[in-house]
Amino acid sequence: GKMININDILSYMDKYGYLFLAGIVFLEYLNLPGLPAGIIMPAAGILIKSRGLNFPFTLITSVIAGLLGSWCLYAIGYYCGNPIIDKIENKFPKMKKPIDKTFKYIEKYGDLGIFLSRLIPVARTLISIVVGTFKVNFFKFSLYSTIGITIWNFAFIYAGYAFSHLFF
Repeated sequence: GKMININDILSYMDKYGYLFLAGIVFLEYLNLPGLPAGIIMPAAGILIKSRGLNFPFTLITSVIAGLLGSWCLYAIGYYCGNPIIDKIENKFPKMKKPIDKTFKYIEKYGDLGIFLSRLIPVARTLISIVVGTFKVNFFKFSLYSTIGITIWNFAFIYAGYAFSHLFF
């Protein structure tokens, strides 16, 4: 397929606004390959600057969408985690290392591990299945995820906002 570039994303966001942002962030936190997360959040930042979107509202929308995606993966992990993780590892052998690393983080650091893994690419979306499989307390998972997702999303949205002059 054709590579999605920042201009495509900007035009979609322009048309569909927060709904598009929420949808695409939700999918990205479901860890579906092919969604360029590194472009989506900065694109939102660029639009905040160029179209006068509301920064806090954009951030909150992206955090809620990220949480919803994370909760879906948590549920999948909770109810059928081990077979799914085995399947992912068999189908994508490259994923075995990040998955194992994510398990180790949580074993070693507990709640802090959830928070930290939210700030690491790949691990930050994988974490949801892993903690679900481990049956980590849902409230704690949500709390630490919210903090981590907020920091991550803020950084990327702000990057687009701060550097938008480089695109136009």
